[in-house]
Amino acid sequence: MAPDVLVQAGLLILTLAIFVAMYNLPKKALSKLRLKNRATVQANRHFVQGAQLLARARSAQKRANSLNLAQGAVAEANKALNLDPKDAAAHILKALALDLQGHKTSALRSLDTALMPPAVKSISDRERGDALFKRAELRVAINRRRRVDSAIADLEEAVKLSKDNSKAFCLLGECYEHKGMNNEARKAFIQAQTIEPTSAAVREALERLASPT
Repeated sequence: MAPDVLVQAGLLILTLAIFVAMYNLPKKALSKLRLKNRATVQANRHFVQGAQLLARARSAQKRANSLNLAQGAVAEANKALNLDPKDAAAHILKALALDLQGHKTSALRSLDTALMPPAVKSISDRERGDALFKRAELRVAINRRRRVDSAIADLEEAVKLSKDNSKAFCLLGECYEHKGMNNEARKAFIQAQTIEPTSAAVREALERLASPT
């Protein structure tokens, strides 16, 4: 009799334990989801604040004011990334603010992170194209001679993703011209001119390529 009672008691305890576990599991999952959503909302808030600061920095007339606002944008981007390190948009925001301050190497590192998995999965093809163009622009600015090949690779992909980015086609043409690839350069400049017919830089580039050397 006693063993039967013990067995029944054990089964009752096990049943209660399973019931408690089944009750608590959804609550834990819901709690994690709430924390994640809260972190996402906070990260988005910091991103928006950073983007607003960057816009003000770009339009500021005084250099000192522009630098202070850009520093604030970097701080907001870092806060967003602390909450959501996989958000490519925050990495791009940080890169743009760093570039405005003249920290091109640091800006390039932020763009590298934004354009690698898992962060790159969080942005659209168009956004990725724009980021590739910016990375190519930074590479050329840092060292055109050593980085022109990697810049061309970024730009060739960028113009596929952002077909109406005249600046990307123009920079691609400049990189081709630097490499002595004049036919490719001409095609890139013509495409840029199709998008932006009034561009003086594109017109001058086509005239330069048309003139005998």
